[in-house]
Amino acid sequence: MSEGTEPETGMELRDLLVDGEFALRRISGERKDRRFEALHRLAHVFAESPDVGLQQLVDIAVEFCGADSAGISLEERDNAGELRFRWIAIAGSFAHYLHGTTPRFFSPCGTCLDRGRPQLYRVTKPYYDFLGVVAEPITDGILIPWTADDIRGTIWAVAHHTGEAFDIEDYRLLNSLADFASMAIRHERREELLRRRERDEASAARAHELAHQINNPLQSLTNVLFLASQGGERAPRFINQATVELTALSELVSSLLSVGNDGDWLTKGKSKPFQRETNEKGLPSNP
Repeated sequence: MSEGTEPETGMELRDLLVDGEFALRRISGERKDRRFEALHRLAHVFAESPDVGLQQLVDIAVEFCGADSAGISLEERDNAGELRFRWIAIAGSFAHYLHGTTPRFFSPCGTCLDRGRPQLYRVTKPYYDFLGVVAEPITDGILIPWTADDIRGTIWAVAHHTGEAFDIEDYRLLNSLADFASMAIRHERREELLRRRERDEASAARAHELAHQINNPLQSLTNVLFLASQGGERAPRFINQATVELTALSELVSSLLSVGNDGDWLTKGKSKPFQRETNEKGLPSNP
């Protein structure tokens, strides 16, 4: 997507850092003071618990930037391997699109990541028509890219009723929130990897223990079958004993096979995340 207005796509993006008009905006002097209040609140929460919910970040963006809506988009691959964006946290007017998706190749977020720089953007009806949804236009918006190791996405804040809703102070706050989002996602990913490693280690220990448990009945079964094969009047007794030993062995083998077969640890015990009734573009069909 080229920079500037593209009426046929319904998307307009401009480089925020070099946009002369944006540099001259002065929306409210009060916001500059409130930015420090917002960062102080966020730093306090983050210090108490690194598991900062992404929802808290977008709530702060709406409250302190005066946005109609704000959200965090995550770049991911769908089941077919195609890149897309999933809205993993949203506050404000677009909240009903939580966990909705947009195609990577046709998205303001995709352009933002491609350029690797903060963007001013607007979205109008042709874009929503492509997605197959009805939504309020974005008359002014800020997009900021973030990365967490090999995970990427954007944080955004939008307005629906004015063409100049945000200024440089809002950008600075959102940029700080993007850093916090990156840290929170990186922390959560490493915590999940640690939990998975601990489960793997526990499963390996259990398998080792069961292997030892299997050895005794297996040896006994081998001996009994040998005695039964010798024939004689005691052969039926040995066969019955072999049946008992075989049952015990079968139960142990079943236990061994169940180790590590707990399904997807990320979704076990809860429904798969982000599942909603969606249209063919991945957005909620009934907001």
